[in-house]
Amino acid sequence: MSKPGRYILVALIFYSYAAFGQTKLNNQLFKDSVSLTLDSAENIFLRNNLLLLAQRYNVDAQKALIIQAKLLPNPNFSYARGPLIPIHDDQSNYPYSNFFNNAENAASISQLILLARKRNKQIKIAEANAQLAEFQLFDLIRTLKYTLRSDFFNIYYLQQSAKVYDKEIQSLQRVVAAFNQQQGKGYIAEKEVVRIKAQLYSLQSEFNDLINQINDTESELRLVLQVKNIYIIPVSNDNKIAALNPLQYPLTTLVDTAYKSRTDLQIAKTNTNISKLTYNYQKALATPDLTASIAYDKQGSYAQNFTSAGIAIDLPFFNRNQGNIKSAKSMIDYNIASQKSTEATVEEQIARALQKTFDNDRLYQNIDPKFTKDFDRLLNEVFLNYEKRNIGLLDFLDFYDSYKQNTLQINSIKYNRVQSFEDLNFYTGTNFFN
Repeated sequence: MSKPGRYILVALIFYSYAAFGQTKLNNQLFKDSVSLTLDSAENIFLRNNLLLLAQRYNVDAQKALIIQAKLLPNPNFSYARGPLIPIHDDQSNYPYSNFFNNAENAASISQLILLARKRNKQIKIAEANAQLAEFQLFDLIRTLKYTLRSDFFNIYYLQQSAKVYDKEIQSLQRVVAAFNQQQGKGYIAEKEVVRIKAQLYSLQSEFNDLINQINDTESELRLVLQVKNIYIIPVSNDNKIAALNPLQYPLTTLVDTAYKSRTDLQIAKTNTNISKLTYNYQKALATPDLTASIAYDKQGSYAQNFTSAGIAIDLPFFNRNQGNIKSAKSMIDYNIASQKSTEATVEEQIARALQKTFDNDRLYQNIDPKFTKDFDRLLNEVFLNYEKRNIGLLDFLDFYDSYKQNTLQINSIKYNRVQSFEDLNFYTGTNFFN
């Protein structure tokens, strides 16, 4: 390359280098963007999420069933008058009877009396179901909040990586434009032009894949927050994240807390309790209920104005609810086994998550804090050396590629570390690391 052409190209490249920090990621679909902190995102989620709203309605519905279970059976009243078709019987005390004259009147009132404390057992089952609905609500909150926080940090670090692609692509586009201006003047070898364009196309393809990954995660985050037509820009406190320490809580503390706070474990315990209550209720159903009644008969009995009191009860000769009792007993064993499986899963999940947190934190701590700053400084020095022709253009671009790979790797390490802390929060059911 001749000296004049080299100066022109260096000037164009210097312009692109100076513009590094001023480029933006523009989303063509969403014109509005919103910067959100994690606390703000969680507040929006708790207010707006429709799944939470639906589950809250379910809790209210289950609590209403407690009221229903406490209600006593309604008494039954019956009344009859006749005859509808007039009767003529000379042998009767009333030879001529119809609906209006010499009519027969009969009335009775009865009350079902639940035996074997069935009503009390129904109330306990309704209360347990209401508690189960609350635990399901809390577990839904825990699961969706985990998705929200994971997506929040994933988008944050992906956007940091996307900035590197955006800057390098814009710089290479300007370099290609400079090459095109010098094309045919003999200043630049054709193989260098092809090499630069190939690297530009490769960066653009990688950048497009990264943008699609960001947009997919943005879509999921918008669904969790129940917001539309906005592009979310997470705002994170890097110093606060860097201060997280996996040694802050021992494994036993994390496991003990999980046994108290994990809502899926509480759901398993509640299901076991409900199965035991259902078993007791099914055994109670084997005892027939009693119906007490009082009746009045004006003239249909052997005496006029006849009154009586009576009781009625089923005789449990054939159906003693045997099948339902056996089924309820089996459900107890099923839910106990499921509860033990959940407990074992909780302990293993926490142990593995803590191990991953130690590994990711160790890798993060091994990164020299000055490394990124040194890379930024070297980037400028590489440019100056290229200007002085101490290195070739391809060496200059190779350093660009190294800069990109370094940034992507560091962002990946940071995300894996913070995600491992989020896993611990999720598996313990408590925001130990916030």
